[in-house]
Amino acid sequence: MPRARRRLLATLPAAPLLALVVLFCSAGSVAARGISTAETRASGSDMAIGFDVSYPQCGGRLPSNGDFAIVGVNGGRVYSPNPCLGAGDDPSQLAWAGRDAILYANTGNPGPELSRYWPLGQTFPRVCSADDPDTADCAYDYGWNAAADSYANAVAAYVSLGWADAEATRTPVANHWWLDVETANSWRDDATLNAAALQGAVDFLESMEVASVGFYSAPHMWQEITGGTDAFADHPSWVAGASTLRQALAVCRGSALTGGPVLMAQFFSRGFDANVVC
Repeated sequence: MPRARRRLLATLPAAPLLALVVLFCSAGSVAARGISTAETRASGSDMAIGFDVSYPQCGGRLPSNGDFAIVGVNGGRVYSPNPCLGAGDDPSQLAWAGRDAILYANTGNPGPELSRYWPLGQTFPRVCSADDPDTADCAYDYGWNAAADSYANAVAAYVSLGWADAEATRTPVANHWWLDVETANSWRDDATLNAAALQGAVDFLESMEVASVGFYSAPHMWQEITGGTDAFADHPSWVAGASTLRQALAVCRGSALTGGPVLMAQFFSRGFDANVVC
């Protein structure tokens, strides 16, 4: 799910990002993928269009004929697994998306008074003193830990499908990841603390040598949560908010969330969240 929930890909240098664009753009015509005739008139050329799903699609039908697939690993918030991710689920969303699925994880920063997962006394990767728990370093650790939990959900799903060994600590492929930044999740009023939590999440995923990390959000949400920080200008944006393919293509020509490139724009198509590569 995003729709104002989903996400990811980041720049490592240009090569991984270019490889991702090439992956997306190895597609056939949009008409063959169930996008309406009216929508295809928005562009005279072929384009790569895929779909994203997560826990709201549990037990329901999943879209078909996309050029790529994105799956949420959380159940709408951090420290909650998507119950339909792995084997035994009906349908398994990771099995639907395939071994090379693009993945996205929810993010948040509830602060020490609201979260039972707050990293009090943690000393790595940063020190979060129990005597002073409401700091940027504590927020960073929270984001790092939350991303680690989301990543573990993905590994467990791969193991359940027999795509990774039972002892695996990493996914068998270097997936592209998006971080979902939405006001529906818990955030602090201080945007600098929120940005610190997001930095922790980015740094954890990059420590696992994922293919890339980027950000999914809508412009007003990004502004409210992060204060419009340019700290993530090296990472691409997946922008929500469009209702049609034509609108999504206009989003592609607009401003990025992070200051980096707009790589994808999300829109509605026949009851699903569709995404066009910009």
